[in-house]
Amino acid sequence: MTLAPARPSTQRWPGLHDVPTGPRAAVSARVARRLFHSAVHRLDVSVVVGDETWGRGGPVAVVHRPEEFFARLGVHQLIGFGEAYLTGAWDAEDLGGFLAVLAAQMPELVPRPLQRLRSFVVKRPPRKQVSSADNAQANIAHHYDLSNELFRIFLDPTMSYSSALFAGDPTTATAADLEAAQARKIERLLDLAGVGEGSRVLEIGSGWGELALRAARRGATVRTITLSVEQQALARERVAAAGFADHVSVDLCDYRDVDGTYDAVLSVEMIEAVGWQYWRTYFQKIDAVLAPGGRAAIQAITMPHDRMLATRNTWTWIHKYIFPGGFLPSVDVIDEVTREHTSLRLGEQLSMGQHYAATLRLWDEAFLGASARVRELGFDDTFERMWHFYLEYSRAGFASGYIDVNQLVLEKSA
Repeated sequence: MTLAPARPSTQRWPGLHDVPTGPRAAVSARVARRLFHSAVHRLDVSVVVGDETWGRGGPVAVVHRPEEFFARLGVHQLIGFGEAYLTGAWDAEDLGGFLAVLAAQMPELVPRPLQRLRSFVVKRPPRKQVSSADNAQANIAHHYDLSNELFRIFLDPTMSYSSALFAGDPTTATAADLEAAQARKIERLLDLAGVGEGSRVLEIGSGWGELALRAARRGATVRTITLSVEQQALARERVAAAGFADHVSVDLCDYRDVDGTYDAVLSVEMIEAVGWQYWRTYFQKIDAVLAPGGRAAIQAITMPHDRMLATRNTWTWIHKYIFPGGFLPSVDVIDEVTREHTSLRLGEQLSMGQHYAATLRLWDEAFLGASARVRELGFDDTFERMWHFYLEYSRAGFASGYIDVNQLVLEKSA
């Protein structure tokens, strides 16, 4: 197997270590300090800034370089908050716990009168990151083509990079539970879509092939599509090794270009990469290729509808460093788009947010425990901090209820 080379830090972190300076940055830093101080004093956290400790007590964060921290926060808001972590301007031993407290109060961290100025302050996503047909593959490659070996480090043997579904209390789950929990998630989706002997299956977003393999074991014929060349290569290897090359095709293909007719369409945490501008296109394509009476089973990371509307034109730290072009839908908007523009109708729903929090916790523990291997692959300290922040930032969102993940069924009338 050929590995994608790790990106040299000089290429991956352009401008990261340039701290905002000048009169405007100084004013913004003073404002950010006051707002941050006010917000923290309402929260169950402790933030150490120089000789002072702010907050009501709880998970501890230490600001090592206050001038840099507040300059970044003032000029770049939440992107600056994350970048200050990447450079080591602040740290937290229980990073996920600290971020979860912030996430739980996210809509209230900034005073409501100032929230009206949001559109004048926050940055809009760059046009080159909008998930159009021209940009989509570059967006996907930014994350998924880093290195298959990097993902092997922290994923379970199924290579499933999405929320697991644990049998018991997810907060007590251990690494030994993860493989079975991922299998449970996939099998439930296949059941929801009615996949069985002779089913014609389309999977939008291959991952590394586990769902396609499990569908093939049920006797289905599967076409699975991806825009990641690394995922395609490994998925094809896994399919061939399992003896299903005649039953599963793994194609490098944009969802917009899919043709044919299928009894079931499955898509696991791929809609997040579609972008809100193309949700209608995405669901119309599913509608077009799904046979009458067929079902689509989708696993989607979601956010509350009001937060979705408020943030859909915001460029975030996740966009800049992890998933360019992505955006989380609400369950409401999925129902709205499919009702208005397709013959699909939303049916069964299962909320799994706490299961994702547990999944991310286990991934992060595995990642942190393999630091030496990460370095062997060519990734640097900044990358390790970025990946740890990404996993814990995401975990905090699910643990706090700020975001959720749902298994959804869409049925097409016969």
